[in-house]
Amino acid sequence: MGDSVPGMARERLAELLDASAEPAASSVYRKLPKTALSMKVDGVGPLRFPVSDEQAVQLRGLGRRARFGRGEQTLTDPEVRDTWEIPKKLVRVKRTEAFATALDGMRQELGLPPHCELTPELHSMLLYETGQFFVAHQDSEKDDAMVATLVVTLPSAHTGGELVIEHQGQTKKYRGLKTAVSLVAFYADCRHQVLPVTAGNRVTLTYNLLLAGDSQDAAAGHPLVSELAACLLTHFDTPVVLPYSHRRGDPPARLAYLLDHEYTARGLSWSRLKGSDATRSALLRVAAERADCEITLALAEIQETWDAYDPDEDEDGWYGEYEDEDPDDEGSGSADDRDYVLQDLIETSTTLAHWIGPETGRLEDISLDLSDAEVASTTPTADMTPYSSEYEGYMGNYGNTLDRWYRRAALVIWPRSQGFASRAEASPGWALDELKTMARAGKSAQAREAARSLESFWHAAGRYPGQTELLGKALEAARELNDAQIAVMLLRPFALERLSPGHGPAVAGLAAHYGGTWIDALLHDWTEGWRPGSYGLAKTPLEWLENLPQLCAALSVEGSPSTEAARRIVDLSWTMFAGQVGPALDGPLTSRQASWLTALGAPCCGIIAAAAWLGSTDVLKDAHQLARTAGDRAHVLAMSTLRAAGTRRAGFGDLAVNCAERIQASLAQPQRAPDNWSIALPTECECELCEVLGTFLRHPERRALDWPLAKDGRRHVHGRIDDAELPVRHETRRQGRPYTLVLTKTEALFERERLARERHEADLAWLTNEWKVST
Repeated sequence: MGDSVPGMARERLAELLDASAEPAASSVYRKLPKTALSMKVDGVGPLRFPVSDEQAVQLRGLGRRARFGRGEQTLTDPEVRDTWEIPKKLVRVKRTEAFATALDGMRQELGLPPHCELTPELHSMLLYETGQFFVAHQDSEKDDAMVATLVVTLPSAHTGGELVIEHQGQTKKYRGLKTAVSLVAFYADCRHQVLPVTAGNRVTLTYNLLLAGDSQDAAAGHPLVSELAACLLTHFDTPVVLPYSHRRGDPPARLAYLLDHEYTARGLSWSRLKGSDATRSALLRVAAERADCEITLALAEIQETWDAYDPDEDEDGWYGEYEDEDPDDEGSGSADDRDYVLQDLIETSTTLAHWIGPETGRLEDISLDLSDAEVASTTPTADMTPYSSEYEGYMGNYGNTLDRWYRRAALVIWPRSQGFASRAEASPGWALDELKTMARAGKSAQAREAARSLESFWHAAGRYPGQTELLGKALEAARELNDAQIAVMLLRPFALERLSPGHGPAVAGLAAHYGGTWIDALLHDWTEGWRPGSYGLAKTPLEWLENLPQLCAALSVEGSPSTEAARRIVDLSWTMFAGQVGPALDGPLTSRQASWLTALGAPCCGIIAAAAWLGSTDVLKDAHQLARTAGDRAHVLAMSTLRAAGTRRAGFGDLAVNCAERIQASLAQPQRAPDNWSIALPTECECELCEVLGTFLRHPERRALDWPLAKDGRRHVHGRIDDAELPVRHETRRQGRPYTLVLTKTEALFERERLARERHEADLAWLTNEWKVST
């Protein structure tokens, strides 16, 4: 093509594919004489057409309320699906040649090629009485070969009950007939509903339409193949203009062409593509081969964020939220979000979640985010029906937005020369397995070259799911490749808390092979996010610290570099933990602080036990010093650490003695006198309001304070009392100006001290019995 304008090649490719196939219908209709089929139902006998009210009553007697699926559940809810299902085993149907001829014509209108055949498989017989209906829903494939649904409406005298089918914003309505059999076939990704029957009875047969034969035509000689191949070559040769810049980056690594129909993971197959998707994919497969590219079939998750507004919003800026339900098979449909007015498209994100493995031919789980420059489509995503949407009204610092989520199939293409890197970015686990296999097969140089091709994106490997398993694969590959720099590149994206005891032998092997300096630098990289103040003690590293002794035991081979690595891991763990917890030990103990510190007992115990195992005396000394910090917070942490120790004693003895001494000193203090109402206010604020509050709280006899105070002042005092959980009731008397804040010290002051003393006595008894601490 010779075109260097970014994006034009993929846009041209989409235009060519748009012109390549005759428009195919997503739903088609046929009318047949009532002699085209005959039926017998056990318990009713032969059905006479049109179905009489008498026979409808007999069918009703055999029926059960029809069910529907929502997620993993199978439900019965007449608010969603109100119809009667006659057991399939009772139904006998005979179809004539006219029926088969009509079905073949419907196949052609659906865009399936002549060498394919649609085979109907009876799914259910349904009776809709007056007033019954089925809300909008979407079928799922009930068989691996299923591509569509066939609804056969039997002749009967009824009104209403129309079958309404929607696809890509187009809606068609089909009515049953009194004197003829009506057939409607539609692809399984079409949303559809049955409107309420207004009079009479609607009787239907539903079939799964199974596809026999490959839905793709041979396209080798098609005149568009050469131009499509040229578009691919240009696309992969043209640098991308970087966002918010006039600079150019690298050319796109891949092209994902979005198909027009929706497919489930079960229904994704080259041989069962629908309508124009089949024709276009056949063309692109041949064009990709001619352009020396690889191609595979994938499922994409797409999110679009639109600037939008609800025309019904009032002038005061009311805003609401709407969330669509996942349209599972036979499930209830979602509310219509088309009442919102779309303005500008703010952002689009496209993620590949599954694809057909280029080598295995099987469905594989992947995770790959695509840039806009890597995506093309003939039908804009906005023209399709989202499976979920959510509207968020004006929030003060940004406008109204409507988020929509879609599922689309995609043809994913990349240059054959970049095949390993392209597959690796989508599936890092596959890449690591391949590197290990190549190295073990004696292809070490080839494996190292392939590993170097990952460097531009491998930093993101730490964000992929299944991190523990992925790290295990990376550890094995790093050893097999026998290159220190490549090994670091493969391992650097991970975090230390992903290291499990099962990884111990692999880490020990790497430490022995590459040396202590290498492993120390790797551990430094793995703990970059652990700097005090930046990590925030998230759940994952805390849980990981609990298992630190097992990890260190797996690494501890006396005198080996891995033992030194274990000591370094303990040092780093304690530095992170103490850096986060130490500053928080100063201040009064509240229930929130007590819960938090109690939860930290198990992680702290893990570090101390590991340090004792390795003989890391500096860590043990620092841990005991931290636990001896003045104040109740440190005591709670120390006691919860001891309770988490279980039967372990090494490294915890001094901590138990210190806790006992602290409790004994507290119990030796005289108890509060019954007339002493003084309360200490934490010294977190030195404003005039807190000075007044502190004076009142410290007064041993004064119990109440009436304090005329403006709204902001009252809010500040409320916050100080609540944050410190002080035993003070605070109420506002709404008389006069300003209102009066009424503070009253409560009996909880004495009750708390009584309960605290009982806890101390119980803890001391436990230390005496379990830890043999002398009292």
